[in-house]
This record gives sequence, C-alpha cells and structure tokens, in this order.
Amino acid sequence: MSIGSFHPNVRTLMGPGPADVHPRVLAALARPTIGHLDPQFVAMMEELKDLLRYAFRTENRLTMPVSAPGSAGMETCFVNLVEPGDQVVVCINGVFGQRMKENVERCGGVPILVNEPWGRAVDPGRLEDALKANPEARIVAFVHAETSTGACSDAKTLVEIAHRHECLTIVDAVTALGGCPLEVDAWGVDAVYAGSQKCLSCTPGLAPLSLNERALEKIQGRATRVQSWFMDLNLVMGYWGGEHKRTYHHTAPVNALYALHEALVMLREEGIENAWARHRRHHLALRAGLEALGLELIVPEAERLPQLNAVSVPAGVDEALVRARLLAEYSLEIGAGLGALAGKVWRIGLMGYSARAENVLLCVGALGAVLNDLGVSADTGAAVSSTHAALLP
Repeated sequence: MSIGSFHPNVRTLMGPGPADVHPRVLAALARPTIGHLDPQFVAMMEELKDLLRYAFRTENRLTMPVSAPGSAGMETCFVNLVEPGDQVVVCINGVFGQRMKENVERCGGVPILVNEPWGRAVDPGRLEDALKANPEARIVAFVHAETSTGACSDAKTLVEIAHRHECLTIVDAVTALGGCPLEVDAWGVDAVYAGSQKCLSCTPGLAPLSLNERALEKIQGRATRVQSWFMDLNLVMGYWGGEHKRTYHHTAPVNALYALHEALVMLREEGIENAWARHRRHHLALRAGLEALGLELIVPEAERLPQLNAVSVPAGVDEALVRARLLAEYSLEIGAGLGALAGKVWRIGLMGYSARAENVLLCVGALGAVLNDLGVSADTGAAVSSTHAALLP
C-alpha cells in the first residue's frame, strides 16, 4: 500500500473539542521554526505569559503553558500541590471531576468526595458540609466548566468557602478560559489549568495554567519530592521563569506556541469581555433553534455553560446514527455523551472560532433535517427562523 501526504476533509467542529481553529492561528503554525532558546523565542515566551495573564485575569508570576494537553495541566497542578497523606475535597459532577479524584489517589492523597448529579453545578452548601466534617483537608478541587455535561459551577463562591476553611483550590477551567467569566485574581483561585483547543481557537496540545503565591509556598514547602520530573514546577520554572536566562528543561513545541501566542493576541484584540458576550449570544441563538426543534437542554438555565450545550436525545432516536449522518452529509461534528450520559445526550460546542452565526445556523438546520428524515417531527424552518431572530442585534 502506498502512503502519501495526509489531507483531511474540512469539518465544522461543534463538539466538546477541539473547536475550529482560526485561519490566523493555522498560519502561525507555518512560520519558520527557531530554537527554543533563541533570543527571539525567549522574547515571545515573555509575551505569551503576559497574554495568558490577560486571559486568566491574573497577575500571577507563575502563569505559562504546559507543553502537553489540558489533562497534563491537571496533572501538573495535582502532582505539585498534593503530597502523600493530604486530604483533598474533590467535587464531582461529571467525568472531569472523576479524573481529579484519580489524580489525588495517584499522588498518594486521600480524596474526600462531594458527589453531585450529572448536569448540575456543584452545591456550595454540600462543599461547606464536607469541609466542616473534614477539618484536616487542605485542598479543594472542582471543575468550573464541566465539559461532560455543560454545567457551570459558581467558582467564586466555592473558592470563598475553601479559603474560609484554610484550603487551597485547584480549578479546572479547560472549557471555561475565554468562553465565560473567569476571574482568577478577583476570586482568589490558587491553581487553575485550561486547554488550548477550546475557547481560545487554538490547536490541541498545550495547557495554560496559573498558580498564585499561596500555591507556590505549598510547592516550595513540600516534605517530599514531586513525583513527576517533567511536571515538577520547581524545574520547569527554570525554563519559563526568568526573563533572560533560561535553564534547559525540555524542547518546547515551538510552532504550537506560535499558534497559542496568535490565538491570545486575537483574544486581546477582541477583548475578553466581548469574547464572553459572543459565546453567550451564540448560545442563546442555538438554544432558540433547538427549542424550536422540540429539543431540550439538560442543565437548568442558571447553571448552563454557553460554550458547551448538552442536549437530550429524543426517545427512540439512535444518537450515534444522527452524529454519523451529520458528519457524512454536512461535515459537521457534534459530540456524544460520556459516562452516565452516554447515549442520552449530544454535546454541542460553541467554542472560540466555532462560536459563529454560520455554524449555529448550520447546526440547527442540519440537525432538524436529519431528525425529520429519521421520523422525528421537527419544524426545521421555524427553528432556523428562531435562530436568525436570536442572532439579530
């Protein structure tokens, strides 16, 4: 068999990630590769840290991208902050809270679980009860924007509760960053990690994170060595920390960092509050269209993420067949449910460059057409009209 160059079809990505990558970001990937210790590259790294501080709304000096996907950002926070025997309260309302629990266990920590129904935000009262019942806990971990369900928890309140009980916080903002309000400094978040492939309109493979001075004190005061060499922030900061002198740690993904830099430049050009508003506006338009098709979002309105919409699959419908037809006939990707929601929901993403009017209209029209063809009564014309109306200024 002869193997030649790979040329994928163009897709419209409206699943849980990756999202559509902006053409400017794709162009940035093609710029000339230079050395990861080249003075030009080092200068770009400093700009990248400043741009990430803008996106996270923080002044934290330890703000940088991990050279690996969002899951590695999660692991970096846990392996640096959790030592053997540490009690960690983990709030679980979906798949990614479960992954936090596993990270605690692999670090030798003791997870104390606050379990919530999937599709609901974390209940602050239940976190308070867990901390009162476990006064030795010193870390609280939760997902701000749960990608598996589309639920958004009240990060500000959860952090306030954790701090009242003298706990540090680890926050998963993989789907939140750039798509909905996230105020790292104003809310007092101690450690936060995200991903490049969601609302930043960038390629997968990088994990922005930010840790404040309280978190750094915990890391520097560890009684045991960080179990991961690659993710040990004491070592990584020798490469990312200084403005001029760099200590070699690993070969950074040079072109991928060009792409993230460009994506963050675009975010600052748009204005982060405008980006939040854009995601919200297109979510409301998508909701109008879905409701006109007779479909329902599973998350209560006050707890919904604008950038990730979990939609109930109508009774008797083969959800996998619908996704397959959307991909084959419309080159449109939406996501399946995970875990407890597998087979029960579609996950429709409106993240970054995917949060555009043409994508919302395509999704509503294509989904209505496929459902009608499968015998589900759906007024596609009314749905598209409702979507149009919601998109008007």
